[in-house]
Amino acid sequence: MAIRGFASDNNSGMHPKVLEAIISANRGHRIGYGNDEITANVRQEFKKLFGAEVDVYLVFTGTAANVLGLAALTKPYNAVICAATSHLHADECGAPERFGNLKLLTLPTTDGKITVEQIKTQMRGIGDEHHIQPKAISITQATEYGTVYSVDELAAISSYAHQNDLVVHVDGARIANAAAHLGWENLRLAFQAGCVDVLSFGGTKNGIMGGEAVVFFGKQPDFKFIRKQGMQLASKMRFISAQFQALLSDNLWLENAKHSNKMATLLAEGLTEFSSVQITQKVEANAVFCVMPNDLIRRLEEEYFFYTWREIDATKKEVRLMTSFDTEESDIKQFLKLGRDSWN
Repeated sequence: MAIRGFASDNNSGMHPKVLEAIISANRGHRIGYGNDEITANVRQEFKKLFGAEVDVYLVFTGTAANVLGLAALTKPYNAVICAATSHLHADECGAPERFGNLKLLTLPTTDGKITVEQIKTQMRGIGDEHHIQPKAISITQATEYGTVYSVDELAAISSYAHQNDLVVHVDGARIANAAAHLGWENLRLAFQAGCVDVLSFGGTKNGIMGGEAVVFFGKQPDFKFIRKQGMQLASKMRFISAQFQALLSDNLWLENAKHSNKMATLLAEGLTEFSSVQITQKVEANAVFCVMPNDLIRRLEEEYFFYTWREIDATKKEVRLMTSFDTEESDIKQFLKLGRDSWN
């Protein structure tokens, strides 16, 4: 069996219930392009989760969910304000610019989060045809550093945005992990204040094979055309839908996230026993960022794959360790034991 490592929650497999749902959807024939009963049921499940007013569209990838969701609410002369560390800016290979016609206005951050005061610095040239016009704020929840915007932080950004004719986009590739941290058992209550305009609801990092949902908090009848032009309309949509049907049933999406968050906390607690290891970010979701000596990193890398985030100096680096829905306590104990045996 392949080792369960700490490189990324993308590296995990499928939850068994998701696999069962795909097998079930494989029986017989169903109408294509999302006109099947499984997709219809999933739309209703999302409405139960977020409220009857939401409009939901399934796509293949998180990149598409982010770019197309933002493109639906902006024009080519608009800009999106986001963190310099955001996936939108750092890891989408220019997709927002090429396929979304979006200019990104990035803000520096040490913990993945941005603030209203920072956003205000980008509100220049409003109404001036010589300047790009800010239209959207994109935040990541949970962030690329595993931190989570609090309810108050999210409310402050949303309030400022809507007072200034901006829309709010949430890259929710790990929204389930943020919800688990914040105690958001009921997403309808969490989002009912109208604080968000469009959300990318992640599934791939939370136990499904592949698929994301673009959730609009209001009707978006034109998005079906944007999705098709964006090459994200699946002919056999039922197989994406079946995965979400399993994920949304009995709060599996939340239980998976609670578990991966718990495993990250356990991993961080174990690493604090190493005098040479320094935790660098709050562990609020399923990521642990820490500084390790190079010798320890090299030894761990002999048996585990994980990402080096940045070089601190000639002797140490910051690394990212991710847990998943299928991470077990034994995986963490084995990883820590290897570290102790190697370093001590």
